[in-house]
This record gives sequence, C-alpha cells and structure tokens, in this order.
Amino acid sequence: MNAMRLLLVVAFVGTCASLSAQKKNAPAPYFPSATQWQTKTPAQVGMDAGKLALAIAFAKEKETKSARNLEVTHYQTFGKEPFGDAIGPFKERGEPTGVVIRNGYIVAEWGEPLRVDMTFSVTKSFLSSVVGVAYDKGLIPNIYDSVYKAMAPVNVYNAMPTGNNKADHFGEPTLINLFDTPHNRTITWNDLLRQTSDWEGTLWGKPEWADRPGPNAAEWTTRPRVKPGEVYEYNDVRVNVLALAALNIWRKPLPQVLKENIMDPIGASASWRWMGYDNSWVVLDGQLIQAVGGGGHWGGGMFITARDMARFGYLTLRRGKWNNTQLLSEQWVKWSLTPTPAQPTYGFMNWFVNTDKKYLPSAPATAFAHIGNGTNMIYVDYENDLVVVARWIDNSSLDGFVQRVLEAIEK
Repeated sequence: MNAMRLLLVVAFVGTCASLSAQKKNAPAPYFPSATQWQTKTPAQVGMDAGKLALAIAFAKEKETKSARNLEVTHYQTFGKEPFGDAIGPFKERGEPTGVVIRNGYIVAEWGEPLRVDMTFSVTKSFLSSVVGVAYDKGLIPNIYDSVYKAMAPVNVYNAMPTGNNKADHFGEPTLINLFDTPHNRTITWNDLLRQTSDWEGTLWGKPEWADRPGPNAAEWTTRPRVKPGEVYEYNDVRVNVLALAALNIWRKPLPQVLKENIMDPIGASASWRWMGYDNSWVVLDGQLIQAVGGGGHWGGGMFITARDMARFGYLTLRRGKWNNTQLLSEQWVKWSLTPTPAQPTYGFMNWFVNTDKKYLPSAPATAFAHIGNGTNMIYVDYENDLVVVARWIDNSSLDGFVQRVLEAIEK
C-alpha cells in the first residue's frame, strides 16, 4: 500500500471513529415532563424564524373549507352514504391550529393548541398502538395468526324491551361472531392493521359495503371476496372490527388501556377522550363497556388537543421510547413503518409512509404522518428531528405546508 492510500485509509478510519464517538457521546434526547414542555426560539434549533412564520401563515391561509360545525360537515359528506346516520358525538371545531417540535422542544404554536377537538382517523394510530401493546405483552402471539382463533362471541347490550314481546325476537341472534364466515376466518391481525382484510359483515348498524361504496350499486352485496392481503381498502367498518377484536383480547376498555400504557407515560393531559357509538355497548365479564370507534366517520373517535397529538407524534419520532421506557417495541414501530404491498404509502393504521416520496414529495422518504380527516396531521421526520401538528388544513395543501416548514431549517 503506498503512502497516499495509507493516509486516506487512516483518515477514513479516523473520521468513522470520530463520528461514532460523537454519536455515542451525543446528549440524550429531551423529553418533556407532564407539567412542562420547554420552548426554544427557531434560531436555537437551527430554524429561520421568518421562513417558519411564512409556513404558519400558509397553514392558516389554507384552512379547510368544510363547516366548523362538524355534524353539518358529516351530513354534507359521509352522511350521504347508505346508512350514513351519525351514531357518535360531534364537536364544533376550532381555529386552524398547530405545533412545531424540533429536537424535542416547542418552537412554534398557533391557533388553539390546548383546545380539545375531534381528530378523526388519527384515532387509528392510537388504536393500532393499543394493538401493539397487546402484541408486546404477548396477548397477540403472532400478527399473522388468524384473528378468529382468539375471538369469543360478543354479547351486545340491548336494553330489555318493554312489555311482553320477547317472543317477537325469538330465534334472533343475540351474540356477534365477528369472524365466523369462511372468508373472515382467514383474516389475520396484519390484514386488519393494513386495511387489506376485505372483512365481510355489518357492525354497529353499518354494513362494510356502505362505507365509501363503489359506483355500481348492484355489486355492493354480491361481489366475491378478495383474498386477505391482496387489496387495500380504507374502510372504517373494518377498523371498528379491529377495535372490537382488541377489546375482546384486552377484556377492558381501550381508552383505559391507552391511558395506562401510552398517554400517562408520555405526560398527556387529562383532557383527551376516546368515544364510541350510541349502540356500541357490550357486556364483557359482567361489565358494561363501550366499544370505541377508530375515527369520526359516524361521530366519536378521539377528542384531543394539538399538544397531546404532538406528544404522541414525539413518541413515534423516538421509535416508541419515552425517556428510558420502551412503550411500543422497536419491532412494532418497524412493522408500522413497513409499506403495505397493496398500498406502498400505508403501514399499520394510520401511519402513512413516504415510500418513494409519493405521499409527501417535499419530505424525506423516511418521513411519515398520522393523518385524519379535517385535515388533522401529525408529521414525523427522523432526518430533521421534527414533529409538526397541523389541524384544519386543506388536504391538498399538506405537502406545500411541509415544504415551507422544511425550508425554514437552516442547512
């Protein structure tokens, strides 16, 4: 080896050792306490204050045009579907709102970050998290197992009818068997989490075909089932099936599971609520429990502040770890970020991954987002140590907003 090559090798090895030492000696990430979340100026975290202000102004300018009365919005949109009546609560929304977190610190906020609002399908990310905790604790031994194997019949609560009319209902089924058809028996946890199950049936008065129905009404109830895993279909009935299946294995309310295993450890406020439907009450182990929904498609779902959404986003930025505790396993986070073959921009619900930069072209390919109608977005960016919550922004403006936030980062 000549002297020049030797010098280059030594320099390369020295550089690698230096980078390794820097990484090893890097300060531990900052995690906010339950009572205080420290702030820093944009300049303190390597961002341009003027450009960040332009990004925030853009988010405000691009407020969704939907009505602020979200019950009205429902009946202008999903309420027009077959059996589209609302069965859960709605809440009038607030101003366009957001939070920017860099290196763990609050850099900017706008709107009403402490206001409790619906977050629609971001609820799905909380749902998949309680399923993740169930896997981590061994309640789900294998995500590729048939869900049918773990399911008991569900006893739906119906108030005793008045009068002497029990005979009018003689012979009617009184239990729900979620997976007791030849097709449904083949569905795995992985299929439900990736929205590729093609589950068939009706739950809480909503047939699966009535959610975003196809244009040909003649096929709504007649089309053949697709093998689980082969076709992606965003479908809230099937999300509610997963929620009820998760309740079946946890044997206690999912909001309680979320509170104990995720929200309390990350220091979330006491103001969030996860709600179900008027008719989604079941009797489980002698207790009356409300099965929650996976979004606000018919009302209900997660009602939460932007600050608490940011805490959850920061947990996912830190790959399921909060301080020294792994709340969601690395394996679960890895699966959540693995593209679904039938829909490469979707991981586990509701982690939208940026495969080939197709979902958010202006963001790094490693970035992802938890997304819900509204639009509600928790943007998570490993490369820039960044979490951004944006609420009530027009869906078509998400990439433009992210682009402007990233332009504020000083190179």
